[in-house]
Amino acid sequence: MKAIIPVAGVGVRLRPHTYSQPKPLIPVAGKPILGFIIDRLVEAGFTEFIFVIGYLGEKIELFVRENYPELTTYFVIQHTREGLGHAIWLCRDIVEDDEGVFIALGDTIFDADLETVLAEDGSALGLKKVDDPRDFGVAELDNDGKITRLVEKPLIPISNLALVGLYKIIESKAMFDALDYNLNKSYKTQGEFHLTDALMLMIKDNIPFKSFKISNWYDCGKKEILLETNAILLKKQGKQKDKDFAYDNTIIIDPVSIAKGCQISNSIIGPNVTLGEGAVVDYSIIRDSIIGNYSNIEDVVLHHSVIGSDANIKGLSQSLSIGDNTEIDLSQSMT
Repeated sequence: MKAIIPVAGVGVRLRPHTYSQPKPLIPVAGKPILGFIIDRLVEAGFTEFIFVIGYLGEKIELFVRENYPELTTYFVIQHTREGLGHAIWLCRDIVEDDEGVFIALGDTIFDADLETVLAEDGSALGLKKVDDPRDFGVAELDNDGKITRLVEKPLIPISNLALVGLYKIIESKAMFDALDYNLNKSYKTQGEFHLTDALMLMIKDNIPFKSFKISNWYDCGKKEILLETNAILLKKQGKQKDKDFAYDNTIIIDPVSIAKGCQISNSIIGPNVTLGEGAVVDYSIIRDSIIGNYSNIEDVVLHHSVIGSDANIKGLSQSLSIGDNTEIDLSQSMT
């Protein structure tokens, strides 16, 4: 069974960070989002991965090849963003007819018992109850827990059980045939080819789908959720500080993740702070924030902020969302 990870999106909701960094590579709790996903799938036994790349795809490919050289990897380019169904359809020539696939969206960190899901027979979809299912694919179940209906982004939801981006598909040929049918017929929902619509065709052809429970699920597409996920994962992981470095006149309040090469002095860091590799912090207070690699923070009070890599910030007390290669100096008087 191959794992398919679509990572071709542009990450509009996380701009300005995604102008220069693909969303799956944004760091959370000391690791890129994509790293959490790959590590969990490798732990479950996957060794072959297909990545559907597009916007800034060369950075995705470089990250995977550098950090996971032992895996068998394929990279498929989605030149035009026409929906998740179209992205999966592009993988059809890499998957054998009798081979199953496991699809995991590349911007969602999840906690699920994959080992049990993979050991059971048949196809299955990950579901989780949400307060407002109108932005998701939604599933309807019968009394035996079998999925009987799927609807993509319904105006009037049929249930509050949302598809959260994990799909175990045993009948991959039938899935690709259904996707091919919808593409040939130009059957779109809200302007896109959705995987949900193809799966519904499979259900109509009496292909059974079970559901499986998602314990925790973090769609890291917004700043607020990104920071919330960072805090939750830091608490789970405990202390993550490079023991080779001392921090002069500095208080560290766990949980934090401080990468190699950070220089910290005269500061208070934490709680819930991720500092990227080579970050420099002086005379600053930082909490509930993510700071990118090689950023320079001086005379700053930051909270609830996401700062990109190679940013320079001096003299500020705010909540920010700052992209890569940014320089800000608010230490001067403003007129």
